[in-house]
Amino acid sequence: MDNANRTNTVLSKLSVVGDLLMLQLVFLVLGLGIVTLFPAAFAMQRVLADAISQDKPKLLRRYFGEFRWAMKQFWLSGFGLYAGAVLLAFGLSFWAYSSGPVRVFALVVLIPLTGMILGLYLSGLAVLPQAAKDSTMKTVFRSANLFLLRRPLPVAGGVVVLLTWFALAATVPTLLVVGSGLVPALTAYTISRQRREKTSEDVSI
Repeated sequence: MDNANRTNTVLSKLSVVGDLLMLQLVFLVLGLGIVTLFPAAFAMQRVLADAISQDKPKLLRRYFGEFRWAMKQFWLSGFGLYAGAVLLAFGLSFWAYSSGPVRVFALVVLIPLTGMILGLYLSGLAVLPQAAKDSTMKTVFRSANLFLLRRPLPVAGGVVVLLTWFALAATVPTLLVVGSGLVPALTAYTISRQRREKTSEDVSI
């Protein structure tokens, strides 16, 4: 009986890993288009919990449905996020390899700004699974801002995780193939999990 339970547990975990890698592969393919990059990431976030829990079948069909929704609602905002990310990365790399006192001032401004933007992005991913179908970027941003204000420490930890992963990916670019979509998604999923509060039913008499 114990061996059977262990086998079922291993098979269940392998199934979760397989579904996550499948989502990452589809994300890579869809994300090749600049306009589709962030909608692909948003769609992954919407189905990630189902991939982990294994509660709902037809994961790919649900993913493509969420991708169509994300493209309809957020394609223009996603392009703006992409352009902003490119400009921010260029600014950081430019001033990091520059010299002079202006370099220090620029980095003092850009590094905290990068952390704040990453924190808002993670918060946005964290609230996306609960977003209504008629949500806009404005409503998602508002919810993300509230989430960040309520859970600043978990979000700050998520930002550290992302920055560490980006540093590793810059050294080993193949990590981008495995985790470019999954790492932010799993980080946001982790910080979004609320601790279950005790109720009277949990207290034994």
